[in-house]
Amino acid sequence: MAVLINFLMKTYVLTISNTFPKTHKKAGLETNFVVKINSLLKKHTIRCNFLLWQKRFEKIEKGEACLSIRNWTGKPYNSKQIEVFNLKNTDGISLEKLEFYEDKDGVPALKYPLINNKFEPNIDIIAENDGLSFSDFKEWFKGYDLSQPMAIIHFTHFKYCH
Repeated sequence: MAVLINFLMKTYVLTISNTFPKTHKKAGLETNFVVKINSLLKKHTIRCNFLLWQKRFEKIEKGEACLSIRNWTGKPYNSKQIEVFNLKNTDGISLEKLEFYEDKDGVPALKYPLINNKFEPNIDIIAENDGLSFSDFKEWFKGYDLSQPMAIIHFTHFKYCH
């Protein structure tokens, strides 16, 4: 019966990188994200388009959908994906909103995070929980529009705001 329920459940796919992207100084090197998720060193991933993920997590929280975490078997977007984790609401997954304050130049900056409109964590902790050093984290997100809210997708019961 559980197989039938999973078959009928909506699945949202989230791909994780095996290697650093070509725009990163460590391009092509292993990220070890799967190992880091398994060992709880990577507690979450950060994605743009918070509103899209918020709608998806409404369905996940109701038990109407699951999150399929996948890896590319080769070159991203040009190879098959394999599922490495399938997570449901009962696994403790959740969503938090990440925004960035403006620095003295009036531009949103990675070093000034705000979670769920109330919690201001140290950016080094966010980077570490994302499976990266701060310098790798900074370079990973250098092309992102930090004026738009981002989604922190938690793989465990860990959350910044309780």
